[in-house]
Amino acid sequence: MTQLHCYVPDDVAEKAQRKAKEAGMSVSRYLAELVKRDTGASEAWPEGYFELFGKWEGAPLERAPQGQFEERSAFE
Repeated sequence: MTQLHCYVPDDVAEKAQRKAKEAGMSVSRYLAELVKRDTGASEAWPEGYFELFGKWEGAPLERAPQGQFEERSAFE
């Protein structure tokens, strides 16, 4: 994993530290989540996500009978 280094004013650093603590994260993880959200990196599908499709090995799945729709009064 790549490390990034940046410099921010002291007041910004204090706010980031406070927000990270409120979120229950380390400052590093908090900032990493902000970067991922801002760059759209968190919108990608996780690796291997689609590899599950077509892997069912049990009996064929069948939909149970759904019955009939009930009759309801119409609105006037």
